[in-house]
Order: sequence, then structure tokens, then C-alpha cells
Amino acid sequence: MKAIVIITALLLVLFSGFAHAQVEHQTFQNSLGQNVGRSVTDSRGNTVYYDRMGQNTGRSVNTGNGTTFYDRMGRQTGTSRGRK
Repeated sequence: MKAIVIITALLLVLFSGFAHAQVEHQTFQNSLGQNVGRSVTDSRGNTVYYDRMGQNTGRSVNTGNGTTFYDRMGRQTGTSRGRK
């Protein structure tokens, strides 16, 4: 009986870790409800952006104290920093 409790506790810990590592998908629509793009954000807050045809249009990388933005060619296009 004690082994079942320990195994159950371990499984709960493992599955709770999966919830934090999930990928977030977001779809963007215009005022007519048409799909104009989407984004995929990983568990670290890094996001890849796609147009309505599924082509990569850029990405953003969470650096801990801000975010750096890149275009589809990998060139840095901007940064965002938190308030001091």
C-alpha cells in the first residue's frame, strides 16, 4: 500500500512538470474573422510568428530581463526591456 502512495505521488510530480512545459499556440484574426497568422510560444517564453500561409515571419527570444526580436532572416529588429 505504501508503494502505491509513493508511485502516485511521483506520477503527480511528473505530470505537474508537463503542464509547465506545454507549448502555447495563438491564432490572429482580422476584424472579419479571417486568419492572418499565428504564433507558437515555448515554455521559456520564446515565440515564433507565422503568416496566414504558415511562412515564418520572425521570432522573439525571452532573455530574462527583456525580449529580443528577430525577422525571418534572423536579423535583430528590436528589443524590449522591463521597467527599472
